[in-house]
Amino acid sequence: MEEVTRVVPEHKHLIIRAEVNNPPKDKSWVTQWMTRLVDKIGMTICMGPVTAYVDVPGNCGVTGVVIIETSHIAIHVWDEPSPALIQLDVYTCGPFNKEDIFEELEQFEPTKLEWKFLDREHGLEEVETQYAN
Repeated sequence: MEEVTRVVPEHKHLIIRAEVNNPPKDKSWVTQWMTRLVDKIGMTICMGPVTAYVDVPGNCGVTGVVIIETSHIAIHVWDEPSPALIQLDVYTCGPFNKEDIFEELEQFEPTKLEWKFLDREHGLEEVETQYAN
């Protein structure tokens, strides 16, 4: 009988707020970026990415979500302000290196990067926080 390896969920949630000089504005590009990000952090896509460009004054920007085997990744971009604003959530029950995600954000030329890293296993325990770049 074949032995089945069980994954032990980690329930980690990385929440990022970044003010950037080079926001992504093309939904197809964001779809490709999200696909590369999922691969880079060693996750598996179940569905998506799904992206859309919202063209409402005061709320213009790309929004995207990808469902991964262990939860989801969502990005919201507001490209009108200067600097522009990116909000990114990475929630997964699998292990990942948050530095890989920060590395992928560098191409947006962040001027300010704030983040929280939460353990959601039995509550919302803060693992790490950085409020200024």
